[in-house]
Amino acid sequence: MVKVYKPGKVAIVLQGRQAGKKVVVIKQLDEGTKDRPYPHAIVAGIERYPRKVTRRMGAKKLATRSKVKPFIKVVNYSHLFPTRYQLDLESLKGSVTAETFKEPSQREDSKKAIKKQLEERYTAGKNRWFFTPLRF
Repeated sequence: MVKVYKPGKVAIVLQGRQAGKKVVVIKQLDEGTKDRPYPHAIVAGIERYPRKVTRRMGAKKLATRSKVKPFIKVVNYSHLFPTRYQLDLESLKGSVTAETFKEPSQREDSKKAIKKQLEERYTAGKNRWFFTPLRF
């Protein structure tokens, strides 16, 4: 079987609280684990997308509108929809592991690291499609 969900692949969540949100696959587990015996992926996504900015806005307003609220989650493959887009995420790979979900403080730390990386990418103007919400 072809591996669809490789690290860096952008997908869309189909079920649950974050349905319709874009995520990037950080780690894929095709065979599953002992506690999750189904194929799943560790993903990081955008819960609240950055707002529209214009040239007339000042630096302070631009900074507040450029904020991103991330989330991390373990998602079943059947609840993901792959897209053709890729995101190079060398910096995100080490921030989230399977042990991150056991402790809430670790989870918050990894969310902060992901938030920083995503905001840097947004301000640099890279991967523009990833930072726009889906319209449906």
